[in-house]
Amino acid sequence: MTGRRSRLMNPQAQYRIGLVMVTASAVAWSTAGFFTRLIALDSWTLLFWRGVFATAGMLAFMLATQGKAAFGQFAKLRGPGWLFALISGAGMIVYITSLTLTTVAHVSIIYCIVPFVAAGMAWLVMRERPSQVAIAASFVALIGVGIMVGFGGREGSIAGDLLAVVMTIGMAGMMVITRKHHDIPILAAACLSALLSSLACWPLASHAMPTPIELGELVLFGLINSALGIALFTLGARRIPAIETALIGALDAPLAPVWVWLAFGETPGRNTILGGILVFGAVLANISLGARSRVAA
Repeated sequence: MTGRRSRLMNPQAQYRIGLVMVTASAVAWSTAGFFTRLIALDSWTLLFWRGVFATAGMLAFMLATQGKAAFGQFAKLRGPGWLFALISGAGMIVYITSLTLTTVAHVSIIYCIVPFVAAGMAWLVMRERPSQVAIAASFVALIGVGIMVGFGGREGSIAGDLLAVVMTIGMAGMMVITRKHHDIPILAAACLSALLSSLACWPLASHAMPTPIELGELVLFGLINSALGIALFTLGARRIPAIETALIGALDAPLAPVWVWLAFGETPGRNTILGGILVFGAVLANISLGARSRVAA
């Protein structure tokens, strides 16, 4: 019934809902740095438990809203649904590996080209032409992230940078898949991706049981950062152009230091503030000017 109501909405309403969902997903994903700093466990253990609780959270939501029919959604995934789940699950592993081989600055700069990769893929697959406003805003966001991280410096490695490119291409592919294939049971695909990423991290994770406090923090990490972030992203990305999905996702970069500042008192530097203002401005300009052009059309 929800899917039928969604299809009956006018495009403008669909677009607004998509904007809200993707923006909320960026906010949820931006908490990763906060939880990573809060929980004193290694990255692989964090990712394993995050995947466990994300899977449990999404499955519980599906059962609450769909009942026993939720299990049937996994049988309906088909090729595109499985492809989305595999790309999403592998993307997190590639992301963590790239961070161990190159600098965070390099990964951030490379990932910020995702709007252009997504726009290219969307044009090739669906002949979806990006607006000039979205392209210009993406350039401004790229400059903003570049200022935040100092344009990467000379550190890093070719292997790590190549993995970051693979992760960026995979993220763009996820956006196009959700945009093109509206019949995918997207929550089932997102739930499966969280499970696959958790299973992949299991061999490298610590098998010791976390303390009760750590377990509570891991539950919040899995539910807020992963389950909520993935669910909102996958549901929202099918409603707005791929380049705009990627552009709004750039909000992750300036929002992440905000949570660390509020929780741990780490004051952001001048470059972080300036770059963050550029990213926020680019996203708001795209939403405002894009809305006007849609109304005019």
